[in-house]
Amino acid sequence: MKKVDVVILTERRYVNPVENNKYIENVLLEDNLVKIALENQGLKVLRLSWDDSNFDWSTTKYILFRTTWDYFDRFTEFSVWLESVSKQTKLLNSKDIIHWNLDKHYLLDLQQKGIHICESFFVEKGTSFSLLEISEKLQLNNFVLKPCVSGGGRHTYKINKESIEKHNTIFNNLISKEAMIIQPFQHNIVDKGEISLIIINGEYTHAVLKIAKKGDFRVQDDFGGSVHNYTPSKEEISFAEKCIEACSETPIYARVDIFIDNNNKLALAELELIEPELWFRNHTKAAGKLANAIKILID
Repeated sequence: MKKVDVVILTERRYVNPVENNKYIENVLLEDNLVKIALENQGLKVLRLSWDDSNFDWSTTKYILFRTTWDYFDRFTEFSVWLESVSKQTKLLNSKDIIHWNLDKHYLLDLQQKGIHICESFFVEKGTSFSLLEISEKLQLNNFVLKPCVSGGGRHTYKINKESIEKHNTIFNNLISKEAMIIQPFQHNIVDKGEISLIIINGEYTHAVLKIAKKGDFRVQDDFGGSVHNYTPSKEEISFAEKCIEACSETPIYARVDIFIDNNNKLALAELELIEPELWFRNHTKAAGKLANAIKILID
């Protein structure tokens, strides 16, 4: 009989952190809110780094991905581990949906199902075209470049006509190793912010508004962005829930990042199904709802 009901996954930096700052405090608080909610359901819970080689993953019923925020920096190692662990226990979210959501090509799948996405152009690994040639072909003078497998703003660059040449070496280095995505610069994300709606077991629970710091375009708090409580409209909630309905299966948790695009239409920026920050500290009832959904799975 398995001894552990749920393992909450983090990464080694956040298991017993020596450094202490507001960012790390929030990581620990978020994971702890989930742990407490699960324990309140009578479940036995551990919190471990995904690369913990001392733990027998077959001894837990479920693995809940939460703050594994180094997976894109250790992608090959993580992929091998993911394949192995998926044969030993059940993953939340599932292995299939994780594989799908790892790569931003998933945006094209959602677009085909009627979800309005941020205008996106994919540049596949090994292309021989220069950044200038691509931007001219797409008629883009002001755009954002980022990897198809990424997170936390890794290798995300805002580029215009004057800075293309400067970024071409960076682009050449990146495209030799991985596929990239190019998106027209979205002014409203800077002017109005990006909305993150949290969906637990298919239903909206709460939302936040992320705003970039002055002079930047990235809303992540890693780059000085700020987070504010937000009450979404019925249209925004409906849009987010439709994004979830377009998935091949209902994820037990999701974050739907949306914004008003350059054509003043509500658009999907990202659908985060692997390890999104969910701001349970802003809405602790959502952690309880997640725990309840997991308890039902276990029962």
